[in-house]
Amino acid sequence: MGLTTTQFDVIATLGNQPPMTCKDLGEKTLVTKGTLTGVLERLEVKGILERKLNPEDARSQMIGLTKEGQALFERVFPMHLQHLEKAFSKLSEKELAEVTKSLQVINHIFTN
Repeated sequence: MGLTTTQFDVIATLGNQPPMTCKDLGEKTLVTKGTLTGVLERLEVKGILERKLNPEDARSQMIGLTKEGQALFERVFPMHLQHLEKAFSKLSEKELAEVTKSLQVINHIFTN
C-alpha cells in the first residue's frame, strides 16, 4: 500500500476519529515519541495529516487526517481488514477463541 507499518498504524488510528494529541496518538499506537515525531513530519509533508494548536492546551497540538488522509484511510483500511480476515479464517473456532482470550489478557495488562 506504499506505507510503512508505523505510517499505516497512525493513519488507521486517526481514521474516522476526531483529532487527538500527540501523546494520545503515541499511547494508542505504542510508538515512541521520537519515532512518532518523524512519522508525523513525513505524513504532514505528504498532505496526509495536519497539526493544529490544541484549543484546550496551547502547549500541545491536535493531530488529524486531512481530507486526502481520510480518503487514503478509506481506501487502505478495507484492504487491511480483508487481509486480516483471510489470515484469521485459517483458524478453527477454538483457536480463534484462544487467540481472542490471549489478546484480551494482553490488552488488560497494558490498559490497567
